[in-house]
Amino acid sequence: MKKRDLDAILNAMLESFTDISDLVFSAGRPLQVENFGVLKPASIYPDIQRLTPYQTEQIAIAIIGNNRALLRHLHVFGSCDCSYALSERARFRVNVFKQRGNFSIVMRKLQSEIPTFSSLGLPDIFQEISREKNGLVLLTGATGSGKTTTLAAILNEINENQAVHVVTLEDPIEFVHKHKKATFSQRELGQDFDEYPNGLRAALRQAPKVILVGEMRDRETVEVALTAAETGHLVLSTLHTIDAGQSINRILGLFELAEETQLRLRIADTLRYVVSQRLAPKRTGGRILISEIMGPNLRTRETVALGEADARTFYEIIEANATFGWTTFDQSIVRAFEADLITEETALLYATKKGKVARLLDNVKKARGASAEENTGLRLDMTGPRRTAGKA
Repeated sequence: MKKRDLDAILNAMLESFTDISDLVFSAGRPLQVENFGVLKPASIYPDIQRLTPYQTEQIAIAIIGNNRALLRHLHVFGSCDCSYALSERARFRVNVFKQRGNFSIVMRKLQSEIPTFSSLGLPDIFQEISREKNGLVLLTGATGSGKTTTLAAILNEINENQAVHVVTLEDPIEFVHKHKKATFSQRELGQDFDEYPNGLRAALRQAPKVILVGEMRDRETVEVALTAAETGHLVLSTLHTIDAGQSINRILGLFELAEETQLRLRIADTLRYVVSQRLAPKRTGGRILISEIMGPNLRTRETVALGEADARTFYEIIEANATFGWTTFDQSIVRAFEADLITEETALLYATKKGKVARLLDNVKKARGASAEENTGLRLDMTGPRRTAGKA
């Protein structure tokens, strides 16, 4: 398959629906696109009802091209990551992998415009995050929860306001930042450096103030990232974890048990913010960002250093610091329900403490009922029929 043929297919798939996030090619299935979190068949001409193994292999080869490193990685490990540009229309983050002996491809459509805090509707606390001078900031969540997009908005804010050198290590580069006040050096895994630990060590010799590490995948990457945070750099990175507590445990799980005490102290000293994200379906269609945000204070550092206990949990610490812009998932969910952005069913489905959230939702519904009653002027007469004096 030639590049122009593949580009024609991709263009047709992108035109099949609005707000497409992923293109999926799998043998035995039609061409598919993910639209607001739901896979849908893409209508193109001529129609392809079922992809054959040969067709998915040809698509994979057209994407990879003659890149020997990617071909070797695919042969040895069964999958490879790369990027693909569709002329000026779109860029994709691509994963080619084998399943049941056949090739499959998932292409994540990357945003062309750099997001801002206002365009994403992020709270004011993100301004504080972008002004941090050193330490570790973690963005966590499942694949497709918007971690990279939020990180791009933080980097854009730094770019707008700080004259610093920013080095990014990405797999692949998703948002291309133009030089504004900051100077950006964006490096892609496989093209500009071979492994995250090596790229990080090199970054420390490139006089950066801010370092973005696409993902903390292994012990060696975490070790170098902590060292960078300890030596006066602001390190931004991601983890595939669902909340602050699990993020700490994931890092600890990469090291030996005998190292835990020292590692906890290092994390307690360097950790600045943990932002965890989920995308929930909106009442009117589309998805809404639900966040948990934990910042730094004495109780946070103590809990990181000593571990959670019955009287000391990250959930309770975050909840108690809501006035500082911190938020639990449950608080975010209740606010979204109160603004009529999500249904009660969605709120309970995504809640952490479902019983507590159910009670809070009931309070919101009662407040709505009282408000509606005041607006209509209607009152329920609880006194019963009046009786005239002297009559039976």
